[in-house]
Amino acid sequence: MPRFLSITLAKRGVSCVAELLDKDAPRTCEAVWQALPLEGPAQHAKYARNEVYAMVPRFTELVVGQENPTVTPIPGDVVFFDFPGGMLDRSFKEDVGVSELPGVIDLAIFYGRNNLLLNGDVGWVPGNVYGTIVEGLADMAEACHDVWRSGSIGERLVYQRNTS
Repeated sequence: MPRFLSITLAKRGVSCVAELLDKDAPRTCEAVWQALPLEGPAQHAKYARNEVYAMVPRFTELVVGQENPTVTPIPGDVVFFDFPGGMLDRSFKEDVGVSELPGVIDLAIFYGRNNLLLNGDVGWVPGNVYGTIVEGLADMAEACHDVWRSGSIGERLVYQRNTS
């Protein structure tokens, strides 16, 4: 039976629904599902292009590893990254409020085309595609673009189980 997430930009009041890709990324889906609800300050990517994400404390002891990885996410991809603390720049960690953590989970959505997960400091950064947005992508894309244009201050990205 399919499982679904609601993903919301809280300040903007815009949500979308994503279907979990349990067959393609079972460890990632289960880790995220068991940890829900999850939320954090929304950020817009600098380099990856059309990405909005939230950094949250590690929420699983399970080593998820790579499954269904990509470095070229497409619109509607819901992606999981697990970053060790040493991989992230000090000032960036301070900016997103995770400087005291040994590592973080990055929960991201991609809302437009031509994304490339290449970081100038470390190189390629593959992420696990564990969901796909099946409802509300157009409205979410508009809201995500507004995060880029207007800023992310005060915005939160919220992930919840959608059982309806």
